[in-house]
Amino acid sequence: MTIETAEIDDAELIRRSVGEPEQFATLFDRYARQIHLYAARRIGTQAADDIVAETFLAAFRRRDSYDTSHPLARPWLYGIATTLVARHRRQEERMLRALARTGVDPLPEPIADAVVRRVAARDKERELAGALASLSRGDRDVLLLVAWEGLTYEEVARALDIPPGTVRSRLHRARKKARTALGDEEQQ
Repeated sequence: MTIETAEIDDAELIRRSVGEPEQFATLFDRYARQIHLYAARRIGTQAADDIVAETFLAAFRRRDSYDTSHPLARPWLYGIATTLVARHRRQEERMLRALARTGVDPLPEPIADAVVRRVAARDKERELAGALASLSRGDRDVLLLVAWEGLTYEEVARALDIPPGTVRSRLHRARKKARTALGDEEQQ
């Protein structure tokens, strides 16, 4: 990434990439690692490689329709990645159920570390994995985009193409279910 492209916002890079496709590489440099970490936590490291490739390929193919009034492409990319992860959700649910059953995390980096710190105590990983596995896909997507990726309600709404009010209600429902599963009745 050159100094010139480092100072250009995502929307401008995408606009430029329509005529100069090599400009899109800067967007990949900015976000591929974050998208990979998100996908790896959701469906495993090996599948995350594919999700990153598919995310940026889809984004590249649709770049001419990107709404350039949004200077940051991060929510758009997370939206694409989340849709692709949904295709792999059965595998995700099996992995979370296995973690809930065995307590052994198959990923090199424990799957629930970031979520556990934000939702409950670290020794509750198995219960949390079970709670995550039992959430609807929509509730789980919202919770993980907020907890793992730090997206705002508005960014999650853009990423998932849902109203901000739906983000709030899904997040509330997901947190409540996770707290119940963790036996944290006080915070309900």
